[in-house]
Amino acid sequence: MSRTNWIQIIEELSMNALPALQTNMYDGWVLRFADGYTNRANSVNPIYSSYQEVANKISTIEQTYRNRNLKPIFKMTKQALPENLDENLAKNGYIQAGLTAVQVLPLEDVNIAVVHKAEFYQTFEENWFNYYCHLNHISGSNQVTLAKMLKNIVAKTAYFLLKNDSGEILACGMCVLERGYIGLFDIVTASNCRNKGYGTVLIQNILHWGKDNGAQYAYLQVMLNNESALKLYSKIGFKEVYQYWYRSKD
Repeated sequence: MSRTNWIQIIEELSMNALPALQTNMYDGWVLRFADGYTNRANSVNPIYSSYQEVANKISTIEQTYRNRNLKPIFKMTKQALPENLDENLAKNGYIQAGLTAVQVLPLEDVNIAVVHKAEFYQTFEENWFNYYCHLNHISGSNQVTLAKMLKNIVAKTAYFLLKNDSGEILACGMCVLERGYIGLFDIVTASNCRNKGYGTVLIQNILHWGKDNGAQYAYLQVMLNNESALKLYSKIGFKEVYQYWYRSKD
């Protein structure tokens, strides 16, 4: 598959996997709003053909986000449209941040051995959510927003908890399955349990569930400054297919 196809498919899937509270379309750009919780859900995704004059569009975007007390943020890839958008944003004072690799693993020939079974739920589960928020130090107001977003996912989901024999939470994460692609999100290991292989075990459980449910590919997003996660995903077999980054203006 060409890099162009990877980008459009996975960018669409990842937006569906974390639905914003509100979404507007503007001449090929997808505008997402979620009360400021995460850049992913509060940014412009310029992934479709654009025809109007760029400077006027950027000005309109800035006013739209500031009317909601949000700073304007663009989620960029090399496939962003129009082609000179990243250059235009840089000239207009937009700073680049959050360089992230999108990695894919074909599942057809992967032999996934699950050595420690994790608990999982196929609908949003408060028990999972409470552990996830605790491990990620998510504040009360953001918890309310995130819960709304997760409950709005249309595609098939699964929420995983990895525990030891005494019931202690070792790691948790979630996945979203759509169009034969399983997206892995929010993989986190308890701070006192890191570097012990629990992240790998959790991912094995998710990939196994994905194959059982018809997934042909797995994908995930990892920031390029997260060396431990990059090493983990590389050992499992994930390979980068493209990168994205944010352009934001205070």
